[in-house]
Amino acid sequence: MKIVDMHCDTISEIWSRRERGETVSLRENDLHVDLKRMREQGYLLQNFALFVDRGTCADPWEQLCLLEGIYRGELQRNGDWIAPVYCYDDIAANLSEGKLSAVLTVEEGAVCGGRGERLRKLYQMGVRMLTLVWNYPNELGYPNMNMDGETAVSEDFRYRANTVDGLTQRGIEFLSEMEELGMIADVSHLSDAGFYQVYENTRKPFVASHSNARSVCGCVRNLTDDMIRKLGERGCVMGLNFCADFLKEPVQGQRNPGAIADVARHAKYVVALGGIEVLGLGSDFDGIPTNEELPGAQGMEILWQTLKKEGFTERELDKIFGENVLRVYREVI
Repeated sequence: MKIVDMHCDTISEIWSRRERGETVSLRENDLHVDLKRMREQGYLLQNFALFVDRGTCADPWEQLCLLEGIYRGELQRNGDWIAPVYCYDDIAANLSEGKLSAVLTVEEGAVCGGRGERLRKLYQMGVRMLTLVWNYPNELGYPNMNMDGETAVSEDFRYRANTVDGLTQRGIEFLSEMEELGMIADVSHLSDAGFYQVYENTRKPFVASHSNARSVCGCVRNLTDDMIRKLGERGCVMGLNFCADFLKEPVQGQRNPGAIADVARHAKYVVALGGIEVLGLGSDFDGIPTNEELPGAQGMEILWQTLKKEGFTERELDKIFGENVLRVYREVI
């Protein structure tokens, strides 16, 4: 088992903890992800997202740079265990040296302010995947779960998809620039209208790095059946998100603890619709409340065994746990 996880927010959580005066490192910690557990569980590669909440910071680009400094520093301090990936061949090179691989990603296209020079700067930093929007509209497009204004407190905030507002003209232009650079477009968080614009305005595979199936759990952070089929047709990949509320609709007033069985339900549903090649992992570790049955990187072996009991073959699990995502990386980066 060689695990490839398309999304965690561990770097942003390390920054947040340090801001509170705590001492925390990537090598070993009490977060969802650390290098020690990754090595023990058989990880090959982890995408580390620089998550910027533009609703809580004055300057998204400045915040991005702070987070990138933490990422760079942690990789330098732990260079005996992990190394960055700038192109696909780096993955094999790192493995040959007995090292984990790290792919740098950004979650929130607002950090660019619509400026192409900032997109190119991200690429120079090592960013190889960009989540176009988070939960606010930005210069590139609109999300489904919009935290701006009254929509953030409405009863159907989680269940009303935006089928009207998609990408801006600048967002469409960014797709072309990203493909030229070799940067993967990530449609997780993007509106339904935006998803189809990405589909129509890209030539290479794109991803939904941490999104589940909307027919299994109705939250609009998840993908519709048609979206899943289209991802499969295009050779794209979506990553299973372990957030309990994206796996099963919560009972009002009760905390949703999370269950591996719900992850298995989504996995079986997605594969039945889009084919075995469409599914990967996108845990969202350190960006979600702890899933009690998948509390961190240490739970991957349990997830493997659970999916095997649900009828997935070891060959199919190899694809879900890593090979499908690596195929996209080989084509794009």
